[in-house]
Amino acid sequence: MQDRKQTITIKGTREGLSIFIEDSSSYKDAIRELEEIIKASKPKKDEPIVSVKVKLGNRYLTEEQENDLRSIISMENRFKIETIESELIRIEDALKWKEDSEIKAINRIVRSGQVLEVKGDLLLIGDVNPGGKVVSTGNIYIMGNLFGIAHAGAEGDPDSFIVASYMKPTQLRIADYISRAPDYESDGVYMECGIIDEEQDKIIIDSLKVLSHKRKEISGFERRMNNG
Repeated sequence: MQDRKQTITIKGTREGLSIFIEDSSSYKDAIRELEEIIKASKPKKDEPIVSVKVKLGNRYLTEEQENDLRSIISMENRFKIETIESELIRIEDALKWKEDSEIKAINRIVRSGQVLEVKGDLLLIGDVNPGGKVVSTGNIYIMGNLFGIAHAGAEGDPDSFIVASYMKPTQLRIADYISRAPDYESDGVYMECGIIDEEQDKIIIDSLKVLSHKRKEISGFERRMNNG
């Protein structure tokens, strides 16, 4: 007769413990077995609290189930959950991720006084005139002249960047960073990008060649553009 598959597997790492919960078992059986294991292996009071990463596989926990899990793997039992990882996500989370990661292609001119605002990455085929503004939660690609204001990573993503065919903006913003006039060359620049330089702690204008090394996601964008 075949042995019953182990419900809980624990592996030690440098950072602490990784707990794998078999996704084909019932939640009730898994949580009961986990509780027994945690009680049996509880560190002594003079030992440091152990960090734990929980891996659920193809299992999704409700809020109530996650609270049960956290109450077992708790500071009281001298364990601390660092992450709970699942291969599954809720439909609403998947739709939000799709919206946030989608490239919105728009063909228009953003004139003075106008604001173009999108979720995800923005591909603007056209100019941003002085007094115009484009805002994106992701990256901004402008196939045209950027004379106005561009704000990438508007919800706080500092890894976002701004690319333009010709860049002479009034202002660049990335997440909470705002550029200053001296950061620009007076005559503007061709096919360059605005990016946060962590060492200088400010927005800088940099080469697109450098950008492809600093931001891996632009390589994926280039592939999509070439295949489109």
